[in-house]
Amino acid sequence: MLAKIEHRTLMDRVYRHQRHFYDVTRKYYLLGRDPMIAGLNPPENGSILEIGCGTGRNLILAGKSYPHASLHGLDISNEMLATAARKTAAAGLSDRVGLAYADAADFNPVALFGRGEFDRIFISYAVSMIPQWQDVIRQAASHLAPGGSLHIVDFGDLKDLPGFTRTALYKWLEWYHVTPRKDLFDVAERIAAGTHCESEARRLYRGFAWISVIRRRY
Repeated sequence: MLAKIEHRTLMDRVYRHQRHFYDVTRKYYLLGRDPMIAGLNPPENGSILEIGCGTGRNLILAGKSYPHASLHGLDISNEMLATAARKTAAAGLSDRVGLAYADAADFNPVALFGRGEFDRIFISYAVSMIPQWQDVIRQAASHLAPGGSLHIVDFGDLKDLPGFTRTALYKWLEWYHVTPRKDLFDVAERIAAGTHCESEARRLYRGFAWISVIRRRY
């Protein structure tokens, strides 16, 4: 419980001011988000959940890309949720988006959104900031509808980048409490195998970004 409280406090402190210019600055290095959203392809009138929805930027893009899908987002930062509510309303998506405060490692979607499963769940650049990230992935996979899929985009191992660039980037990410999960693909594969799912791995931009997909069988 202490770890959850500390993480919640940290996220509110980090984003209390950053949320106002977060989207403008992050678009230059949170690569792979748009390809990940383009690959969601939910069924007609399907449901989409974003874990760690932040400012709502990704939910807005998903809403425009999939106009018949219902959208849901949860975050542990009330500061970010306030921005997400404002931005999704400005985008005209208030009637399609449900937002909720919750810990991604332990949440009850029925209590939050009135449904227990989702056709698509995605996590964008959040597992690198969540201490219990493996629990988050496991929890998310457990809420996939039959035929559903979990899509994760985050920093990769950066191994194909020049050495100086890689070292500098790791140090910069450390300042923002970000830890790339070099075993993301292995963990996703283990979780998929243990939940009767299949996993896929995709490397982008010389290892700068990774996309991991866990698909639940019908």
